[in-house]
Amino acid sequence: MDYDFILKGGTLIDPYQGINGPKDIAFKDGVVADLCDAVSGRTTGGELDCTGFYVSPGFIDLHVHVFWGVGRHGISPDAHCLSKGVTTILDAGTCGADTFPGFKKYIVQNSRTRVLAYLHISSIGILNREVGELKNMVYANAARAHETIKANRDVIKGVKVRLTQKLIEDSAGLKPLAIAREVADHAELPVMVHPQNADCDSLDRILDLLRKGDILTHCFHPKECGILDKEGQLRPSVKAAQQRGIVFDVGHGRGSFSWRVVEAAIKQGFYPDTISSDLHAFNTDGPVYDLPTTLSKFLYLKLPLQEVIAKATDGPAKALGMSGQIGTLKPGARGDAVVFKLIQGNFDYADSRDRHRIGDKRIIPIYVIKDGKPFNISYQI
Repeated sequence: MDYDFILKGGTLIDPYQGINGPKDIAFKDGVVADLCDAVSGRTTGGELDCTGFYVSPGFIDLHVHVFWGVGRHGISPDAHCLSKGVTTILDAGTCGADTFPGFKKYIVQNSRTRVLAYLHISSIGILNREVGELKNMVYANAARAHETIKANRDVIKGVKVRLTQKLIEDSAGLKPLAIAREVADHAELPVMVHPQNADCDSLDRILDLLRKGDILTHCFHPKECGILDKEGQLRPSVKAAQQRGIVFDVGHGRGSFSWRVVEAAIKQGFYPDTISSDLHAFNTDGPVYDLPTTLSKFLYLKLPLQEVIAKATDGPAKALGMSGQIGTLKPGARGDAVVFKLIQGNFDYADSRDRHRIGDKRIIPIYVIKDGKPFNISYQI
């Protein structure tokens, strides 16, 4: 059989299929055409010898900001995501109903990275520091959000709301979440909540309003409305929420990942469901850098490599309702893959409070395949 491209001899980690061992992967017409111990056939684009390397489905980053040139946080998807092995990204609310058309035309349709979005409940989205997205609650326009989602269900996968008080009109409280809940329920999509410093007694109240499939991002932030109580104990509401299907997402960012919080949570048996970067213009030079660096921090936290990869492939795919389509290399799935090396050494990993840990492992993407075709080599070693 003729193929477009073949990866040969690598150790495949594919949590969706329960595979952790040597496999060859062949691509044709943008999808995985064959997966077996030894693929044979001709190729139009050649093959890559992956002996000594790991291969996984293309990484999925459930929280980035890529509305370059409009949102002040925006970065280039291909330069900062696809080149680092992240083949699918979710822009987490940079655009709202009024700004989504430009986002779709100039970012979604002009990137090799697969760009999906959570629509901000604020119609203006996230613009700059001076304009709080819901400082005027008139921007929380449910009707406009309904219309935008209905016309763009191929791209919009959920509704985003940021509950930090300084971003919201005085005394609005949790009203933005209630409006986001209404819009998401109407569209049968999840809500993603940024919970820091919300106008409520604790995270308990926010979790009461979430349902199975909803996403609480920034789950290891060190501010008010966090997963730990004042004594550093994991809130019972957090355990209960995860058990009923609320997705807890890392969303590292510049201010939302604390070694103190994550270490205490793991010690008490709590782990995130998905690992995302919250990559944006103000953290590409640290402490985030990219998704592989964030994943490597969880290797320092003693999560097995297979679990770390699952939380950046199969986990996010499930959260998006796209399980089996992306986040796996089973035949028929999208032809997205990353070839990476796991290197040993001493690596300085900082949290968002400039506290440091030294890890002994690091994930280094070497080669990226998107829609069955090579993208580029992202790192030189």
